[in-house]
Amino acid sequence: MTPESSRVAPFGTTIFTEISRLAVQRKAVNLGQGFPDFDGPDEVKQAALDAIRAGVNQYGVTTGNPALRQAIADHSKRFYGQTIDPDSEVTVTSGATEAIFDAIMGLVNPGDEVVLFEPYYDSYLASVQMAGGVPKFVQLRAPSTPDGAWWFDERELRAAFTDKTKVCIVNTPHNPTGKVFTVEELVLIHQLVNERGATLLSDEVYEHLVYAPQRHLRPATLQPEQTLTLSSGGKSFSFTGWKIGWAIGPAPLVKATQKAHQWVTFAVAHPFQVAIAAALRLPDSYFTHFAQEYRRRRDLLVDGLRTAGFQPLVPHGSYFVMAGTDGFRRSGEDDVAFCRRLIEEAGVAAIPPSVFFSPEHAPSVHGLARFAFCKTDPVLTEGIARLGAWSKRA
Repeated sequence: MTPESSRVAPFGTTIFTEISRLAVQRKAVNLGQGFPDFDGPDEVKQAALDAIRAGVNQYGVTTGNPALRQAIADHSKRFYGQTIDPDSEVTVTSGATEAIFDAIMGLVNPGDEVVLFEPYYDSYLASVQMAGGVPKFVQLRAPSTPDGAWWFDERELRAAFTDKTKVCIVNTPHNPTGKVFTVEELVLIHQLVNERGATLLSDEVYEHLVYAPQRHLRPATLQPEQTLTLSSGGKSFSFTGWKIGWAIGPAPLVKATQKAHQWVTFAVAHPFQVAIAAALRLPDSYFTHFAQEYRRRRDLLVDGLRTAGFQPLVPHGSYFVMAGTDGFRRSGEDDVAFCRRLIEEAGVAAIPPSVFFSPEHAPSVHGLARFAFCKTDPVLTEGIARLGAWSKRA
């Protein structure tokens, strides 16, 4: 008899673990897993050190350090014009991934349906399945031009909503496509959510990584009553290992999330909460420069991929590029096999995006690979050089 519960038995080793392991073995340039290879601002690191030295090293309150909850509320007011009660409408979690899990556990009963746009961040589906929920997939389709926007069929979205719909998850800016949902799309989604009395989970961890002329629109500013906003400090401040996330929304939604959180982690790393509170209060110039630097990295990688013979789709947000690989794919080769071969032959790691799709739709993206540009210039330049050299041999 297997010791595993049926709840976790379907889950194997993630593709991120496999690709990273192969990249280490082959000494490949890792443009796969999405975390920076550099630290965030020195003053934020100093805030963490100061908190440690000041003795902020024991459990914090389960809802989060009061200074951080206030900073989250102030950040929401500053960037989105939202008025948030830091005491009843914010809870702090171990990264946004825990917030996703807590929210699903707190809101979804067995048999409830959850609408997912695919490709989806992989923890969405795992959380839904462990809660006993039923996923309903709406496919995002690639643009017809390199600079175009990923899109969905309105008829498919409407068909995905039923009387059993409890939650719809939107990720904007979107991983892995870089899509930024438009106001028209969000209005439609809210309409359908409201018709079913459901909740919109809005995952906004890339909220400060949006490239002009696009802009990030927080869905909760359109319909606050039924929206739970999830975000974190990892992507915006380049401290992904600190795992400080949060959920913002109406008190009943936050309370449901908090009820799960208290039994998952109870409280999260206390000195890092204090440091992220300081990070959220950085001047506007930080956030402007942050987006400008990432746009420069994006353009560097997009140009390099195009020169090497790939067909990059320019992302409007996040720090990933989806790129066409049909010029290099072998007959019958899926994207997982292609990415493994890319490590072996080119010495560059990328992620096969089919792992973010349901089995029904995965074959439609076998001609794509996801590359991350949250890396230093030397790493990006080396990766581009290796791809260029390999493309001449392939």
